[in-house]
Amino acid sequence: MSRHIVCLTFDFDTQSGFIARGMTTPTPLSRGEFGAMASRRILDFLKSRRIKATWFIPGFTIESWPRDCEAVVDGGHEVAHHSWAHIPPANQSRDEEEADLVRANDAIARLTGRKARGYRSPSWDLSEHTIDLLLQHGFKYDSSLMGSDYMPYRARRGDIAKLGEPFRFGDPTALIEMPISWSLDDFPHFEFMRTTSAVLPGLQPARAVMESWLDEFLYMRKAVDWGVLTYTMHPYVIGRGYRMLALEGLVDRLGNEGAVFMTMEDAAHEAEEKIPR
Repeated sequence: MSRHIVCLTFDFDTQSGFIARGMTTPTPLSRGEFGAMASRRILDFLKSRRIKATWFIPGFTIESWPRDCEAVVDGGHEVAHHSWAHIPPANQSRDEEEADLVRANDAIARLTGRKARGYRSPSWDLSEHTIDLLLQHGFKYDSSLMGSDYMPYRARRGDIAKLGEPFRFGDPTALIEMPISWSLDDFPHFEFMRTTSAVLPGLQPARAVMESWLDEFLYMRKAVDWGVLTYTMHPYVIGRGYRMLALEGLVDRLGNEGAVFMTMEDAAHEAEEKIPR
């Protein structure tokens, strides 16, 4: 029997990503602040469609916007780990990364009553220590890597990549990798960013992006009997009115095409039964 799972995921960063990039003047901070307001319209939409989603919430957001994070929990959604300060692990020492991991997980436990089962790194950039730390701290899945599209797989540790030498594969672990893609992330499609080193143009037509996202699901349905497709969104990005309309249309069409909406934790549990150790 075929089964095609869709995970709607929301990185509830608010101002954390801007602060981590040193963008602390009022206007960029207000862009992140918009996400707190927009989160309510997203939650209302998910409730109207009876969909449970996964919210990757930094500890910063939990402690800065407690009522908005409580609303996520009250909606029955999964709260997963997204660091405390939105600093990519690749930019931290092992001790810094672990301290950040623990601090954020403590905030999640206070909010939800349990520590997170899933993790997504800020900016999708793991360190050489991340997989070991996630296993050490009891995580069941990660959602930061791009080695597959529709089939979750076992995250490896100990890969060796050296210039001029063949790639040496490390050992698979018990950690389930729920793959993602920048093409299925709202940020690069929609957000205009100007920094001292680059310009991210963004500002693509919302319905055109949603058509591509729908096509990705249709291809998954054609290519595999069982699979998981993960969409990554940010409330301050997708929460703009015209983008919400496009998202609502996408979700309704996905439902009509047979998508099964699940949290990432539930999808990872189902995947664990399908992929070998």
